[in-house]
Amino acid sequence: MQYVREKVAAEGGWRERKKRATRAALVEAAVRMAAEHGVEHVTVDAISEAAGVSPRTFFNYFDSRDDVFVMVGAESSARVRGALLDAPPELSPLEALRDAMALELQEIEQQHELWRLHAEVLRRSPDLLARSIGAHMADELGLAEAIAERIGAGSPLFSGDRARCTAAEAEQRRMALGLYPRLAAAVGVAAVRVAIEHWCVRQDEAAFDDVFREAFDHLAAGLAAPPPAGSGSR
Repeated sequence: MQYVREKVAAEGGWRERKKRATRAALVEAAVRMAAEHGVEHVTVDAISEAAGVSPRTFFNYFDSRDDVFVMVGAESSARVRGALLDAPPELSPLEALRDAMALELQEIEQQHELWRLHAEVLRRSPDLLARSIGAHMADELGLAEAIAERIGAGSPLFSGDRARCTAAEAEQRRMALGLYPRLAAAVGVAAVRVAIEHWCVRQDEAAFDDVFREAFDHLAAGLAAPPPAGSGSR
């Protein structure tokens, strides 16, 4: 019986890794093609062919062509929320958030070129940029709800699988949240963005993980004034 359970768990882990690899391949193919040829010249068929899958497989992961540029972090966000809720109870909300995000950012140093290209694609496509901002706002709302649940202030409106909702539903969910969860989520997301931008122009000075954790150390210290320039602070 133990063998069967271990086999099922191993197969489940393999399937999850395969799904993540396929999704990543689709995103990378789409971003690189859009960066070279422009979004308007990129088709689902071309993306699928470059990623080595069928167009039917593409639509197992994304509802439309544009979603491959906009919904790139949906599964990642769900994993962050899950890791946050599963973090050891002795960790503070900020520590739990830091560790949950760190797990998803382990490969950032290998993927920085793709991140840069993706940002360029969005900057050149105002419609996609607007949709991407909306998706990030939805992710941040879900993260705030997970933080609220962790500190015992969860709302019955929260559900981990609600990746999409109407504007009216989103407003109801925001009204059900306290200030702390919303602020913690916003600060955590901002810390990730700033850490990535800071590291991208200083890659020879420090590893990304060090920059990322330093950003959260500043937050944990209440953003106290850093030491004078030249004393070792980055």
